[in-house]
Amino acid sequence: MAQQVLAQANSNSSPPASPQPPRLRTAPRKQERDPPQHREVREAPPPAMAAAAADENQDLTRAFAGLGGMGVDEAALVTALGRWRRHPERRAQFRRGFPGFFSASAGAAAGIERCEDEYLRHLETEFARFKDAAVLWALHPWERDARWAHHVLHGEHGDGRAAHARHPPGLLVEVACTRAADDLLGARRAYQAIYHRSLEEDVAYRVTDATAGLLVGLVTAYRYEGERVSEELAAEEAKALAAAVKAAPASAAAARLVQNEQVVRILATRSKPQLRATFKIYKELNGKPLEEDFVGEPCLQDAVKCLDSPPRYFAEVIGRAFGDDADRQAKAALTRVVASRADADMEEIKDAYAKQHGAKLADAVAKKTHGHYKDALLAMIGK
Repeated sequence: MAQQVLAQANSNSSPPASPQPPRLRTAPRKQERDPPQHREVREAPPPAMAAAAADENQDLTRAFAGLGGMGVDEAALVTALGRWRRHPERRAQFRRGFPGFFSASAGAAAGIERCEDEYLRHLETEFARFKDAAVLWALHPWERDARWAHHVLHGEHGDGRAAHARHPPGLLVEVACTRAADDLLGARRAYQAIYHRSLEEDVAYRVTDATAGLLVGLVTAYRYEGERVSEELAAEEAKALAAAVKAAPASAAAARLVQNEQVVRILATRSKPQLRATFKIYKELNGKPLEEDFVGEPCLQDAVKCLDSPPRYFAEVIGRAFGDDADRQAKAALTRVVASRADADMEEIKDAYAKQHGAKLADAVAKKTHGHYKDALLAMIGK
């Protein structure tokens, strides 16, 4: 779609870098005696019209440049396509307002504003956001999780783009630790049906760093989902985790902890209510949450956060997506979280977001996103 829009715009635009407004036809000689101010009114656009054109250009510029990855404002673009028909000078002015995306060409191509390759990729990403949100919402949750896991594990999407450009490795932890036992089992079944091999097999084979053992344990878990909790066991395992942290060398402590058998066993096997009791006692004994002692190892930190409170974890992910320094992964996570949690724990996520950021999630989405992408997110989030 981006290429079509650009092709249409370029086919109708004139090449000069500084096009002039069309000249008025020469007036009859008898009108040369009109007062100067009368001639000025005819030759220059009315102030209201000029202001409206400037506002329109500013709105469209903001719709493209000010988003930073949160969706092109399709409505503004469609309006411009209609109003700027037969006005190539407006499109030229718009291009000149984007020195980061359009640049003046030299040599044989002098006189045109050349579109940078990075801008084309930017447009492709922005126009894809609404499509991605709609497709992810429509997919069966098991298939959705299976496809996400495959993207992470297999490195490319089939078009040469690295998968981790959109999905971080921690997505495996997210899928394994925030889904119900039956849903995680369903994702593994979907993975096998789609890709003709098991998820745990691919994790064991393709994850080659220190996190492999933990990730295999997490994706193969089938946790007890009742509410029964043993306080005695929670105290015992909180002390075991504290001992593992204390015994880890000061250098590269987290990397050693992710391979600690006690740590892996506890996180990969216990029920979530049992783990929450363990995490609570750990904090009481050590004066800080367990994830803080896993600093330097995001795989362990994310596992603890996801197992302890998925809504709090997802609220943090959304908050990072809205940050000024958010990268492509962080922005893509907004679509992922909203599409996958709309029918699960969205109300809890909204409450957690309000506590963390002092604002309603729906208000933040309305402010930070644009176009049909914004409408889709708000529809899934609800008021």
